[in-house]
Amino acid sequence: MGENEEFAASLEDSKAAYVLSNVAEVVERILTFVPTKSLLRIVSVCRLWRNCARRVLRTQQQLTWVSACGPSNTEAHVLCSILAEEVEKVFLVPRTVLTLVDYEGFTGRAFCYKQNKAKKNRHSPDTVEELNLLFPKGCDIMGITTPGVVLTPSGSYSSLPREYQEGEAGFAIMFPSIEGVHIKPFHFCKKSISPTALKEAGLVDNPELRVVLIFVYEAYKTGGVHFLSQILEPLAKSKALIAGGLVESVFSPPRHCCSQGSFGVVGLALSGPKVQGASVLLDQEVSNPKAAEAAIQRLKAAKIPERNTLGFMFACVGRGQNYYHNQANVEADAFHKVFPNTPLFGLFGNGEIGCDRIVKEDYTLCDTDTDSLQHEYTTVMTLVHLG
Repeated sequence: MGENEEFAASLEDSKAAYVLSNVAEVVERILTFVPTKSLLRIVSVCRLWRNCARRVLRTQQQLTWVSACGPSNTEAHVLCSILAEEVEKVFLVPRTVLTLVDYEGFTGRAFCYKQNKAKKNRHSPDTVEELNLLFPKGCDIMGITTPGVVLTPSGSYSSLPREYQEGEAGFAIMFPSIEGVHIKPFHFCKKSISPTALKEAGLVDNPELRVVLIFVYEAYKTGGVHFLSQILEPLAKSKALIAGGLVESVFSPPRHCCSQGSFGVVGLALSGPKVQGASVLLDQEVSNPKAAEAAIQRLKAAKIPERNTLGFMFACVGRGQNYYHNQANVEADAFHKVFPNTPLFGLFGNGEIGCDRIVKEDYTLCDTDTDSLQHEYTTVMTLVHLG
């Protein structure tokens, strides 16, 4: 390199250094392309970068997710084996995380800690501890296992969702702090459920409650039916959208209040003026692809925006490929056809909770009672918009 070229290069370097040290607009624009974990480390560079990074963090209000399927290359479950690496790449600060994995693949195979055969069928405390380490302190993490999983591959809102009734699969949806949206996790067992507890969780006497995602575990145990009615009865009287299913187990947060194997419920209460919800019920009469698409098409009546909207599919283990005469992915394909830019997540479970309902301002599509919220051999297809 000649003398003139060296001088020109040094001049360009000095100009770049000046801009990156003094021009907030340029620095802030550049930092929008930096993943959040790196952004949090950048705040220590200088005052300008710290202020720019904080402004960028405040604008990161679009939810994201990590999903995985197929046999793992490690001893860990396929989702757990990639989650630590993928969390480094996200562009938000997670405040609430909903994690769902298949029961058979996950049992005894969470992260890469060593386990002997005696522990094969138990969730080690290390599972929860290592999961907590991946996310910021104070982040609420809900971990659920189910017989089957519905997920959208990581990376694009328009990716084709897939139904996994067999094999390893799982997802982790990460919700940031969003203005006008309040997400509150809840957990009840027979020892902790009460009218006061329901009120404290924001499930009753809460005029801003819009959506409740609810997951019941060990519901087949003696007393489980009555317990489920205790929580669904007050919810059925609200104008909120209620949707979920009966799952295998819950591994996070730890359930210190109830004994091993007892029934209970976990979920997310979504409140706030910017939350919208809608759901339709695909009953036993919906038994071919055309009928499934027609049922899902009714969700269009909600007129929910595409941005920051998720689809949830809560299906019976009796549906899926066998129900549709050996046609795979029927309901997920139908959803994608109607909502091509909305990611879909969910489960195949032991029962479904929900009904036809659209919640928009003071309007609901239908009123319902406790009994009509509980179903078998159906699918509850749901849209949730978060502002």
